[in-house]
Amino acid sequence: MAFASSFRRALSSGSSILKSQLGSIRYNSTLTSPRLFVSGLSRLTTDEKLKEAFAPFGQLVYSKVITDRATGRSKGFGFVSYTSIEEAERAREGMNAKYLDGWVIFVDPAKSREARPPPPPPYPEQQPSAMGFRTNKTVGWSG
Repeated sequence: MAFASSFRRALSSGSSILKSQLGSIRYNSTLTSPRLFVSGLSRLTTDEKLKEAFAPFGQLVYSKVITDRATGRSKGFGFVSYTSIEEAERAREGMNAKYLDGWVIFVDPAKSREARPPPPPPYPEQQPSAMGFRTNKTVGWSG
């Protein structure tokens, strides 16, 4: 509690050094791509509702709510992409921590997808035994 009150006093006392440091943190958090990650979506949010909510901030390239393959329901997050970084920045500032379908959504820069390693082969390569023959590793009775 004491730390929070002293921090609040330092901010309100007009400390220009602290304010300039906090301002530089905000300035450094600019977007590098026009893609945005939207989290906290309701399960009822559709692609059309997401597009309607983000359309006033600029020309959308696409908007997509990620859904579960089995149930078809929203997983609670999605992506929107604009034609320019400036439009994406306006949408981020305008829609972050706002309500959409009764839920508070959060808008962050989208990260590029990391490359996945190739999947392992289904069965490991069988090495010949010391006697020079391969063993069958099946389990169970083979009659």
